[in-house]
Amino acid sequence: MTDQYVLTLSCPDKQGIVHAVSSYLFITGCNIEDSQQFGDRDSGLFFMRVHFSAEAPVTVDKLRASFAAVGDSFQMDWQIHRADERMRIVLMVSKFGHCLNDLLFRSKIGALPVEIAAVVSNHTDFAELVSSYDIPFRHIPVTKETKAAAEAELLALVRDEGVELVVLARYMQVLSDDLCKQLSGRIINIHHSFLPSFKGAKPYHQAHARGVKLIGATAHYVTADLDEGPIIEQEVERVGHEVTPDQLVAIGRDVECQALARAVKWHAEHRILLNGRRTVVFA
Repeated sequence: MTDQYVLTLSCPDKQGIVHAVSSYLFITGCNIEDSQQFGDRDSGLFFMRVHFSAEAPVTVDKLRASFAAVGDSFQMDWQIHRADERMRIVLMVSKFGHCLNDLLFRSKIGALPVEIAAVVSNHTDFAELVSSYDIPFRHIPVTKETKAAAEAELLALVRDEGVELVVLARYMQVLSDDLCKQLSGRIINIHHSFLPSFKGAKPYHQAHARGVKLIGATAHYVTADLDEGPIIEQEVERVGHEVTPDQLVAIGRDVECQALARAVKWHAEHRILLNGRRTVVFA
């Protein structure tokens, strides 16, 4: 069986990029399994994801070393990863466990190409659930006085466990600007898509009182601008006048789980490239 790899890149758009990449892969004895590309006229950037196989034995380090010249010649921001590598992630949760439970199950059955290094929470409500999946549970309480120490503990965990992605699976604490910067492009959050309407407690009950007809969820990268990071995925569901507030909450839980799971899967498969305040998603 051949080794499988994924190359992702972005760079200023100009002629010759695809030719240079395909020529490199041909010369190194690799075969393109799948290729997707996008040229953004607004930003003037070119984005590409190539899934390729290597017949001859080769390491990812050797591929990275030999591709560096191609990347430099086009001013590329690029990465090469093994396609079968499971991304190490940390899940963070507070008191709403639907997204946590969904991601734990999807990971367990192999529907997500991830390895959950730990679950972090500022409460202990889901310690037993996490333990049932034989995953470490870390209780890191957060107060105004302990916030800096709590975030330092999280960063130490990320560093020590080789974590590549932090997932806020309904983690209800605002992260500091410094933490957002240190983990830029490596934190995904999920929230209801009513924002900026219906802020605060019980947003679905507020939405029901206003008679909304569409509810949804947005998965996005976390930035210092609260809930305004680059959007990865959104899910919506139409509802009628007969839906009760509790039913609205249940529907909301489902769409949140779906949007977040897709965002985590696409990130772990290296299908998302940042394009300023937006994303390019090769789903």
